[in-house]
Amino acid sequence: MIAPHRLAAIVLASLALSLGLGTPSSPATTPLPPDRLRQEAARALESTRAVSVHIRVRDGRHTVEASAGEAALGTGRPVPGGAHFRAASVTKSFVAATVLHLAAERRLSLDDTVEHWLPGLVQGHGNDGSRITVKHLLQHTSGLHDYDSTELTGRTAPEFERRRFDHIDPEQLVHAALRHAPDFPPSGPDDPSPRWSYSNTGYHLLGAIVEKVTGRPWAVEVHDRIIRRLGLHGTRVPGDDPYLPEPYAHTYHRFAGSGGYTDTTVRNMAWAGTAGALVSTSRDLDRFFTALLTGRLLPPRELAAMRTTVPGNEEHQQFTPGLRYGLGLMEQPLPCGGSRWGHHGDLDGTFVRTGFTADGRRSVVVTVGGRTTDDTRLLTTEKALQGLIDRMLCRR
Repeated sequence: MIAPHRLAAIVLASLALSLGLGTPSSPATTPLPPDRLRQEAARALESTRAVSVHIRVRDGRHTVEASAGEAALGTGRPVPGGAHFRAASVTKSFVAATVLHLAAERRLSLDDTVEHWLPGLVQGHGNDGSRITVKHLLQHTSGLHDYDSTELTGRTAPEFERRRFDHIDPEQLVHAALRHAPDFPPSGPDDPSPRWSYSNTGYHLLGAIVEKVTGRPWAVEVHDRIIRRLGLHGTRVPGDDPYLPEPYAHTYHRFAGSGGYTDTTVRNMAWAGTAGALVSTSRDLDRFFTALLTGRLLPPRELAAMRTTVPGNEEHQQFTPGLRYGLGLMEQPLPCGGSRWGHHGDLDGTFVRTGFTADGRRSVVVTVGGRTTDDTRLLTTEKALQGLIDRMLCRR
């Protein structure tokens, strides 16, 4: 257990006014002043009451980065440039792009059923894999119950400490979820407003389908089709390796019943698999989503399918108003008009938020170290991060 940090953290910024990703430059706009982003980082740190905040903003070829807080409690060290972090559910966008690659190659169809590829796996307690398609899994419209990972990884600080190095196979979590009845039946293929509920279970099944289709581990497919292709040198699937590559900032979680923070940086993430195991950097996530949204990763048909969205449920709308979900891709309205795209990532001790304009010209990647289980605090943090992304993407 680590004592609570002081909110008056040191505010530091690392500036990277550099060439971007080879995407078209934005129309003539004033580059974001570094001082402005420093102020935004300090504001986010105060609003979230976190240990650290790092922001990367790109406008065409101009990139600025700023951080606030400490990379490790009590050290005064800023978040290092190029820091690695656990991308959590942003992993889903990589997995979805891989599945759509396979669809473009006609090695699978979005209308294929789970039963077709994984016979006998999804059954019992009202679950029926013959009614659930690959598209349902990608879109979170399968109705499959979402597992509670904390049952295995730990709900309290002592439980987490005991289990942080344990190997937990994702299959255990799938079987735990399938012991529950589905939350609702999957929608028909022509339903314009299907019922929606976020399900990590579905993305684990997608990983199993990728392996069945290709005969190779899902991590190899993601690496070969996306990571290596785009030169994402800071991105990897860690497997059972519990350590982050240097450099990194520590993450801290205030578990229920705890008086202080627990350092959650070191942990075995095998359990998260295709639902959230990826390690990445802000630069790499920027490069990935920009390539995706500008059509460099997928053919037009598959990209259009990925960007066809349905409304999120009431629970998610509370935290992310206007949320719509495509195939592994989140869409939210911008206050200045249009939409932003990307994906969120959440883990004990971590928030990862991304936002990209539809043309990929502007981007924001935010990482926060320091999290709690308190719903009020979580909502306050979410509002602060959503507002930050909107301000950066709508800046004139």
